Amino acid sequence: MEGELWSEVYRLLCEESNKHPRPKYAQFADVRILEVYFWAVVHDRPTAWACDPDHWPNDQRCRDLPAESTMSERLRTMSVRLFMRALLDRLRQDGHATLVRKLDSKPLSVGCYSKDSDAHWGQAAAAKARGYKLFCGWGGCVVPDAWTLGPMNAADCEVAVELVPQLAGAAYLLGDAGHDANSLHAVCARCGCQLVTPRKRPQTGLGHGKHEPGRLRSIEMLEWPVLLGTAPSPFAAQLYAMRLEIERTYGNLCGFGGGLQPLSSWVRTPHRVALWVAAKLLFNALRICKNARLAA
Repeated sequence: MEGELWSEVYRLLCEESNKHPRPKYAQFADVRILEVYFWAVVHDRPTAWACDPDHWPNDQRCRDLPAESTMSERLRTMSVRLFMRALLDRLRQDGHATLVRKLDSKPLSVGCYSKDSDAHWGQAAAAKARGYKLFCGWGGCVVPDAWTLGPMNAADCEVAVELVPQLAGAAYLLGDAGHDANSLHAVCARCGCQLVTPRKRPQTGLGHGKHEPGRLRSIEMLEWPVLLGTAPSPFAAQLYAMRLEIERTYGNLCGFGGGLQPLSSWVRTPHRVALWVAAKLLFNALRICKNARLAA
């Protein structure tokens, strides 16, 4: 699988390399820096591993490789990060815009005794864990329409406030109970979309506080038919059933060689985690595109 993915990655880098010239006074172009980095990530190895010529195929050992210190410095530069973003944006164009987007998060745990001060304890599904979270807003594209990273203890509804304005063209946003907050419903209303999410305690009272009209509409769609003893409308039932797609998407993101797994011991601090996750999202998108071409 790693070899098949690498051929797709290398082809994409070659096609995009002309749009990103070599930085002034730099020995290695940004495309070469990302090439070495992707070689390490696709094999789930540290960056230093890819800086060793013995770990490359025989036909590529004659090419100069940057030192580990050079890789560490260049991966922090804005030009390399913009190059990475351009690669993801290009793959995003291969998808199709949809009126329905799904919101969800995925825990990225680290060891309990890690020295990473940015990795916090928080709720990871049904258990406590330490690390980070990947927050995504996903539509019909092979990469998320919007994504960001946060600590494990970040609330889904708080981070989604930053993601929703990036989901242009969405009519409905589907989330789990962790997204049920008046503040998020207010942001969705300003962006012209309806958030549909169950409450943490469904079929209970609303109290005396003021609620956003969008939240009341979400409750009306998911709960009121049950309270009245009638079946939910087919539209509401089919709409919210689409949220399960993001669960399958996360499963596919992790379920192949080179996919996104629990963070390795050398992937620590936010900037390294962000680069690692971006590379894994890119690999997953290339795998989906390749499978679609083979199936056509």
